[in-house]
Amino acid sequence: MSIPNDPVILLSYLNTQLRDNYSSLGEFCKANCVDEGQLRQKLALINYEYSPERNQFV
Repeated sequence: MSIPNDPVILLSYLNTQLRDNYSSLGEFCKANCVDEGQLRQKLALINYEYSPERNQFV
């Protein structure tokens, strides 16, 4: 499956994946060959940032 391009859909997708399958954003990115910086940048456009303590974008 490809990663959603729309930031709002991406937010939902990532938080679900992080909650259900991965212990960190880095682990998700490595497993899916995705650039972590690009994900962070895309979600920053809608004022979300990754919280390692919560393992989700908030």
